[in-house]
Amino acid sequence: MSVPVNYLAVVVAALANYIIGAIWYAALFRKPWLRLSGVAEMKVTAISVVLALVAAFLTSFILDHALIFADAYLKTAGVGAGIMVGVLNWLGFIAPVTLGVVIYEKKPWALWVLNNGLFPCW
Repeated sequence: MSVPVNYLAVVVAALANYIIGAIWYAALFRKPWLRLSGVAEMKVTAISVVLALVAAFLTSFILDHALIFADAYLKTAGVGAGIMVGVLNWLGFIAPVTLGVVIYEKKPWALWVLNNGLFPCW
């Protein structure tokens, strides 16, 4: 079975992911993130940029596939499908996995909220 990937959408989504993440962690919430995570300073290296971009492309590629399957099986498309797939993927995969930071690393709940892109509560 051939899956028709929209590579332009994957690239745009990956770059948006990276740019929004950079703004979120470096510009908007740098100080709270440093404090909550217990990191002394944020070091940006070439390898960290490359790894973050690879992760963003992988996430966008998988999200594109999730949208393709949503269209094929649920007969849903467009912005509504994108929101549904995004929220369900976050709820099913991202939120539970990042919960380990709070549970096992004993980090504050505010860090979980910040890392999950929810409205910071401090």
